[in-house]
Amino acid sequence: MVTSRSAAAARQPVVSLRRRGPVLERAILEAALERLSTVGWSGLTMEGIAAGARTGKAAVYRRWSSKEELVADALRSALPPIGDAPDFGNIRDDLYQLCRALRDAMLSESGSALRSVLHECDADTAERFQSVILGGVVRPTTDLIKQVVIRGIERGEVRSDALHGLGFDVIPAMMMYRTKVCGSEWGDEEIAALIDQVAVPLFRSAPR
Repeated sequence: MVTSRSAAAARQPVVSLRRRGPVLERAILEAALERLSTVGWSGLTMEGIAAGARTGKAAVYRRWSSKEELVADALRSALPPIGDAPDFGNIRDDLYQLCRALRDAMLSESGSALRSVLHECDADTAERFQSVILGGVVRPTTDLIKQVVIRGIERGEVRSDALHGLGFDVIPAMMMYRTKVCGSEWGDEEIAALIDQVAVPLFRSAPR
């Protein structure tokens, strides 16, 4: 038998816990990154993202028409900053610490999601993430390398024309290439080899 108190409680409106606007969008973006870092690009679905965000699939599709668009926005919103250009008084240590910071950013959740995209996407799909990779990883890295090289020129340990040419692309290009093609996670010894065998000789030696 239903008591008058329980009947009154049953008639009370249920308070909605549904999230809306920016709060819901943030939950969806975070769910996309979490799912991408665990199931990979091939296993990622809009349904899985919706489940991870505890919302309906329709709420996801109202904001993003495809998982490519959703993942691109998720990566843009979450790629961690690499930080400031280190200054240890010499170009070798500066570049070494800068590459370690880049490696740590790539091992973060958003970095792991980006690596999943790089590993699994075909060429056509990867082109859709070009602006994310350039704007979130490559350009910030090359800007910091330039700062390090400028200080090296001022200290007299780097050739004066090192600011010209493609030298600034070498470090991010090699790290991205070996990450995608070789599956490298760039341990400290690998980073040291990149700096000692490639980067420092490139900036210090006269061009041939």
